[in-house]
Amino acid sequence: MSEQSKLATAGSTGQLRTLAVRITEELRAQLDIIAQLTGRTATEEIRLALEHWIDKSKADPAVLKKAAAVRAEIERDAQTRRNAIEAIFATEGTKGQAPTSSTGAGAARPAKPPSTPPA
Repeated sequence: MSEQSKLATAGSTGQLRTLAVRITEELRAQLDIIAQLTGRTATEEIRLALEHWIDKSKADPAVLKKAAAVRAEIERDAQTRRNAIEAIFATEGTKGQAPTSSTGAGAARPAKPPSTPPA
C-alpha cells in the first residue's frame, strides 16, 4: 500500500469534508517545502498535523478536565429532559418508570378481549 493510500484511509471513518484555513504566505511556503521533502501533498501534511495535534490534546490534563465538565453538563441536561418527558407523559400509575415507545419492543400490547364463559 502506498503512503498516500495509507494516509487516505488512516483515521477516516466517513466521508471527507473540506476545511478552509487561512495561513500566511510564509507558513504556506514552509508547508509546501515539507510536502515536497516527504513526497506527500500539502493536504496530507495538514491532515497528519491535525491528527497529531488531536492525539496530543486527548492526553492534555486541562482538556481532559474540561471534557469531564462538559460530559457532566450533558448528563444534567439529559436528566432534566428525561424528567420533563416523564412529567408530561407519565400517569399516576407510571410515575418513576421510563416512558415506553408506541412502537418497538417496549410498545404496549392491546388488551385481550375478555373471554366469554361457554354457555
